[in-house]
Amino acid sequence: MTRILSILLLCLATTGFSQESSGLKLWYKQPSGETWENALPIGNGRLGAMIYGNVETETIQLNEHTVWSGSPNRNDNPAALASLPEIRKLIFEGKHKEAEKLANQTIITKQSHGQMFQPVGSLHLAFEGHENYTNYYRELDLEKAVTKTAYEVGGVTYTREAVASLSDRVIVMRLTANKAGSISFTANYSSPQQKKTFAVTPSKDLLIAGTTSDHEGVKGLVAFQGITRIKLEGGSLTSTDTSLIIKGANAATIFISIATNFNNYQD
Repeated sequence: MTRILSILLLCLATTGFSQESSGLKLWYKQPSGETWENALPIGNGRLGAMIYGNVETETIQLNEHTVWSGSPNRNDNPAALASLPEIRKLIFEGKHKEAEKLANQTIITKQSHGQMFQPVGSLHLAFEGHENYTNYYRELDLEKAVTKTAYEVGGVTYTREAVASLSDRVIVMRLTANKAGSISFTANYSSPQQKKTFAVTPSKDLLIAGTTSDHEGVKGLVAFQGITRIKLEGGSLTSTDTSLIIKGANAATIFISIATNFNNYQD
């Protein structure tokens, strides 16, 4: 009995140790710069973000899973069904080139070959005076699905953490510093979409809205809107027509929500 108890205790200790030491992380000692592939991804199956970890101007590139070019359309070839017996006959006769030629004429679509997944845009956070930084570090915790960026400027340590919440359907970034009143930045949107607008609401929510692009003759009709709301601990929040300005906060939490008019592939 004593031996069995000892073995069980050993197993529990081993399990506990393995759980403590199994932190799976991607970590880097430099920002992403302008390279998209260097940014760290987070997502909840509907919303996605690429976190660049740049110091002076952080970029949060945003996607929503229904933001595609085009709109409901048919891209089948109406001649496909009638030509199928002849294509099969040519294949069985070994006339593969003739079968391929007929298939290209009657089965391959004459219109849209498919639509493009498109970005909503990017939220930019500009930190004035953060050009000269030290002790830079960023990571993606693969077990917790949290990104973290940390660095020092003027003896103050700044930290940014981001996660995509499934239950709350938002992307959240938390900004903190180890000295009170140190969080100051400007937030604004950009987007590669041709049809887009930026605005700030009377309640100081930052908005991006637009419609996706046409593609292969199919009119873009997916309308999207993104809302960024910033909650401060201390400090002040003011705005221009298209940006939010944060001054002297102890901490800031940024919430990003995106939705579209997409219901299903027919609507």
